Amino acid sequence: MRSARWNPPFAALPLAAALLAAVPAYAADASPSESAAVSPFSASVTLASQYVSRGIRQSWGRPAVQAGIDYSSPAGWNAGAWTSTVDERFVEGGSAELDLYAGYGGSLGALGYNATLTWYKYPGARVSATNTSYDYGELQAGLSWKSLYAKYNYTFTRDFFGITDARGTGYLDVGANHELGHALTLQLHAGDGRVAGSGNDLWDWRDLRAGLSKKFEGGWVAALNLTRAYGANNAYGRYTTGVARADGRPAFSNVARRALALTLTRTF
Repeated sequence: MRSARWNPPFAALPLAAALLAAVPAYAADASPSESAAVSPFSASVTLASQYVSRGIRQSWGRPAVQAGIDYSSPAGWNAGAWTSTVDERFVEGGSAELDLYAGYGGSLGALGYNATLTWYKYPGARVSATNTSYDYGELQAGLSWKSLYAKYNYTFTRDFFGITDARGTGYLDVGANHELGHALTLQLHAGDGRVAGSGNDLWDWRDLRAGLSKKFEGGWVAALNLTRAYGANNAYGRYTTGVARADGRPAFSNVARRALALTLTRTF
């Protein structure tokens, strides 16, 4: 069994202080509709009641601020950056997640496909018991058909979120994003994470999510999601990085327990 300061995975994938991405400036004589039509850039800012990634409560049940910027070319290439605040009781010595990614996507009739490389960085975060960084890299391949999708994430770096010798860790993500009409979308997801390496399977987990999102005028989107994760044992049920509570004892939490997350996003 690991010491109290040893930490489990987390993603997610899955998210420095909040990055406030700037929208590119357009020519003064161009109308907003013309600018939006030709610009390959987009940006977003999100306020979240809590940050839950792959079923795990990374902000310790507290609110989070998130932001991102994306580039998407007509040829199918894309790249971007996304960030979220996290809690040091979940990420030892860290307060933010920064994701940098690039990929390619396209379609063959109703069948969509994509491939993405993502680097997850947690500035200043490190597992003190092993002096291991939380940073890691993933390759993702995905397919979609109508509202259904399936993605597989493969960790290509030696370590995975502070877990040593975990190259080959995989995460299968399947689900559906079904349009209900009236700008409402039903979002369903199931995930299965397997942590590679000798003795690392104690961090294996599964997670489920169901929710609704609603688009509003002006680029606003609200979403409400119910999530739940299931660990292979109690590693997630009594999770700690060793950060002390007010009484001086280590702070523990069930980071896999059922959670209801509300997000409000503004896209530019």
